Amino acid sequence: MSEGKESGLKPVVNESGLDIKPVYDARDVEASGGSERIGEPGAFPFTRGIHKDMYRRRPWTMRQYAGFGTPEATNGRFRYLIQNGQTGLNVAFDLPTQVGIDSDDPMALGEVGRVGMAVDTLRDFEIAFDGIDLDKITVSLTINGAAPALIAMYFAMAEKRGYDVSKLRGTAQNDILKEFIGRGTWVFPVEPSIKLVGDTILYCAEKAPLYSPVSVCGYHIRESGANPVQEVAYAFCIARAYIDHVLERGVKIDDFAARLSFNFDIYGNLFEQVAKFRAARRLWATIVKEEYGAENSRSMWLRMIAGGGGAGLTIEQPENNIVRGAYYALISALSGTQTMALCCYDEAYTIPSEKAARTSLRTMQILIEEMGLCDTVDPLAGSYYVESLTNEMEERMRAVMAEVEAEGGIVSGVREGRVQDAVSRQAFERLRKRERGEDRKVGVNCYKVEEEEERAIEFHPFNEDVAASQVRRLDGVRAERSEEAVRGVLNGVREDAGAGRNVMPGIVEAVKAYATVGELTTFLVDAYGRYEEPVCL
Repeated sequence: MSEGKESGLKPVVNESGLDIKPVYDARDVEASGGSERIGEPGAFPFTRGIHKDMYRRRPWTMRQYAGFGTPEATNGRFRYLIQNGQTGLNVAFDLPTQVGIDSDDPMALGEVGRVGMAVDTLRDFEIAFDGIDLDKITVSLTINGAAPALIAMYFAMAEKRGYDVSKLRGTAQNDILKEFIGRGTWVFPVEPSIKLVGDTILYCAEKAPLYSPVSVCGYHIRESGANPVQEVAYAFCIARAYIDHVLERGVKIDDFAARLSFNFDIYGNLFEQVAKFRAARRLWATIVKEEYGAENSRSMWLRMIAGGGGAGLTIEQPENNIVRGAYYALISALSGTQTMALCCYDEAYTIPSEKAARTSLRTMQILIEEMGLCDTVDPLAGSYYVESLTNEMEERMRAVMAEVEAEGGIVSGVREGRVQDAVSRQAFERLRKRERGEDRKVGVNCYKVEEEEERAIEFHPFNEDVAASQVRRLDGVRAERSEEAVRGVLNGVREDAGAGRNVMPGIVEAVKAYATVGELTTFLVDAYGRYEEPVCL
């Protein structure tokens, strides 16, 4: 029985399943595992942050998610955000690009440029990043199933503009296992998909050692239904699967682990979220050091982008999302993130407007300039509640990871659909709780306004001319390029895939010849096949 019940108070259980006491003291910290592992900022196990001085030396990177319509329109939004103080770019691609089909494919009808930038060839990258200084601003590519082609295009574009790829910084999402769990922009079966992730890691380790070729995304698993503990635990199981694969290919842990990064979600209870990240940093450092024998402290860092909170936003009373976003940003800063991104207040129902994007950007800037979030490192350290919760969250994460391993590991769990099934069932139960009023959501199931005044809602318009202009550009590229050269490099990619070789060198040459995303996908499907989603009952 919890202390709340014993005292006559209503019991409180957070989303991770932990009973929350009315009062915490030093005894709770010791009972939960003690304070010995809090440590110092910038030192193992990095509970308090991966850098000694954290934001006192440099604030977090502000990297709003952006991209829509044509490369020209996306370039305009990029420039707008940079002019307003954004310090990193996070590129959204449309659905056809994400699943590896070209804009003129019948399957792309009605989706070209709708929820992100349309990309068919290297020409689109050249337009989208025109005038963007890649030495001054880092770029994150939110792409998964078609990640090898888009990473190759980014490198080819940068090289064509005179940048040294070996010094280029940036990130690709490229976490395909979470796609099987949470989003669905997969293309190939599970094992070949992991192999492709490994190809990008190995290629970058040799050619672009400062680039992060995969950002492991607990974010989307959480948005799909997982609780905060599961979000981290599943992400770490996925990261271990990628590490194991690369190690099997003969690469040492310290040759690539420092360039792995993570993407985590923020919405819900403030203290639960902060404790989640402090526990996650400590757990990841311990895994990499003790399980994999890493010696370089950078290999043990949990480098992360944390923010978003899309599942926490509501269509109802959308102005409340501005307040929610401010709290999500506060949590992210208190948690020690390296990069922050916020969903905009109108993102629950439309592509964000410029005003909404600027409001989210200003929210992060206010924390830096006015709220004192950069003054000191890990300001919640030493709180009886936060330290107890951090210890308990870590133990819960370990337990979930052990359960996944006991059932055969994350790869088999994804391949057979068990993980997807568990997350989906939990999402359904969360919805039921909200419908019953047990999960209280302001403006949705409590503090509702039955007769809200009518107001104009600014929707992002969908322009059918976008698809037509994109197809015209694609036709123009095909008319200009050497079909013989393209066919030759594509055949080489298919041969490399069939022989089990790293396909990235061939893909880079193919995109330089202006092969399309759809063509590359087709040739890889010839070798790997397509994924068919299992159905669990």
